Amino acid sequence: MSDFTTAGPVVLDVWFDLQCPDCHTAVEDLRALRARYGDRLETRLRHFPLERHRHAYAAAQAAEEAAEQGRGWEYAEALLARTAELTAGGEPVLLKIARELGLDAEEFDTALIDGRHLLAVDADQAEGKAIGVTGTPTYGIGGELLDGGGSQEGLRARIEEIADRLLAV
Repeated sequence: MSDFTTAGPVVLDVWFDLQCPDCHTAVEDLRALRARYGDRLETRLRHFPLERHRHAYAAAQAAEEAAEQGRGWEYAEALLARTAELTAGGEPVLLKIARELGLDAEEFDTALIDGRHLLAVDADQAEGKAIGVTGTPTYGIGGELLDGGGSQEGLRARIEEIADRLLAV
């Protein structure tokens, strides 16, 4: 008889638009989940830039460059904390945050120009659309898609319930 527990970490796909104020709010839930589960929960940033957010696509590419430089989540969280600044200031804000985090901002600038991360962002967005992501934040865990675009109320508890079941906590 097979059970549904997993020996490795449970994967939580997090579909974010990095210019989305609701995604900024969701960061606190992610921190709480990381604190509770540690390395038993692997959170993966998935890009789903929304058309209404003018700088979201560039922000996703910048986050990919930050990941390339080893600081993807740290950069994404710093950027989400400044969504209003990104909305007002555009792409220069992406480079400013990179500099503040000690990342190679010139490499960010080059990456935004040469488009080296376009494929990764496009692939995430296409996969998101294919599985039914329509807004952000949206979470994927244990084969379930949890949409936080309308309301995030109760989502963390639902994620914990699924993770506990998968980890047989």
